[in-house]
Amino acid sequence: MEENREGYGLAEGYGLAEGKILSIIWMILFVVLVLLPSMSLGISHFYVKILIKTLEWAALQIEEGVKKQKALALENLISTGIIQREETFMEEEIAGQHRGRFNLADVMYFSKKGCEAVAEDEVTPRFSSEELVSWNLLSRTNANLHYVSWQLSVVWVIGILIRYCLLVPFRENRPQEGGICVANHTSPLDVLILASDGCYSLVGQAHGGLLGLIQKSCMKTTQHVLFERSEMKDRHLVRKKIREHIADKAKLPILIFPEGTCINNTSVMMFKKGSFEVGGTIHPVAIKYDPRFGDAFWNSTKYSVMTYAFNMMTSWAIVCNVWYLPPMVKEEEEDAVHFANRVKAVIAARGGMSVLPWDGGLKRKKVKESFKEEQQKKYCQIVIEDGSVGNGNVC
Repeated sequence: MEENREGYGLAEGYGLAEGKILSIIWMILFVVLVLLPSMSLGISHFYVKILIKTLEWAALQIEEGVKKQKALALENLISTGIIQREETFMEEEIAGQHRGRFNLADVMYFSKKGCEAVAEDEVTPRFSSEELVSWNLLSRTNANLHYVSWQLSVVWVIGILIRYCLLVPFRENRPQEGGICVANHTSPLDVLILASDGCYSLVGQAHGGLLGLIQKSCMKTTQHVLFERSEMKDRHLVRKKIREHIADKAKLPILIFPEGTCINNTSVMMFKKGSFEVGGTIHPVAIKYDPRFGDAFWNSTKYSVMTYAFNMMTSWAIVCNVWYLPPMVKEEEEDAVHFANRVKAVIAARGGMSVLPWDGGLKRKKVKESFKEEQQKKYCQIVIEDGSVGNGNVC
């Protein structure tokens, strides 16, 4: 019995020692990989450089393992899309064919544009994840390239262990809070990133579920403006609250995303004019994520908040460039729409993104009749030199 007790005590002692060693190793990893990068910008940059070198090596492995013809076909598909469009407007393309009369051949122009829109329109791709030419070692990205070579498979498995077992437990969200600051919108993380530099009051749509619970908690700590997008009366009330807010210099600046929905990091779509009708100085901010390390875009029509958050927490890193642009004010005789477009163009140019005139609401709604009528009026102006044909006005 004494020998058994002695052996049991010795085993228990070994177990405690092993537990302490594991705790020390885990703490060292936490300090080296989490605390130091968060405190030192140089270490964060070093981490990003290592990721870039790793992804470049993976790209070389893929090029060697996949046939050159397939790689070129994939690159051409991603870079040019399904179809190639001529970047010309209706006025430029068919105006020269008209001399004050209707031309039946115009039917071919509209048929071509219709086929292009059916095959691949300009709006729908903005609500799907941005395609990458090379794989970024995330299992949910692109084709199944994990088995191109055994070296790549080993690095991929190690990457899974690092992302899921080490990075996930140590990554946390920060609470946030916003004269008028406007920015393009790619992800709910936009708020977190901007809040790391300063506090904001937020203007946005009221949500339900987990996001709604977070909103209610934020409302208890600071002043935010939430509204129901479907209620037109709320929009007038929102503008009134924003005017009152910016008039009080003691309150936090307001953060607004005028697009009204998340866009996939490649384009800036229509800015709602309401944010530019209240007066005051606009402080534009351009936000651009680096897609090599993870897809920051939230496709809210496809993924829930929890699924999106999990995808973010298991990505390599969230690398984002933020540019605080010079303040802008509305010029004399400039309406809110033109002012919004001017701010949008500045943000898109600085972030290296394309400018689209379309409403982000097309993510969930059909095209407004006013858009169709606008195109019809443009065509009428092209066909009719004097504003009329024969004895009647066709427009």
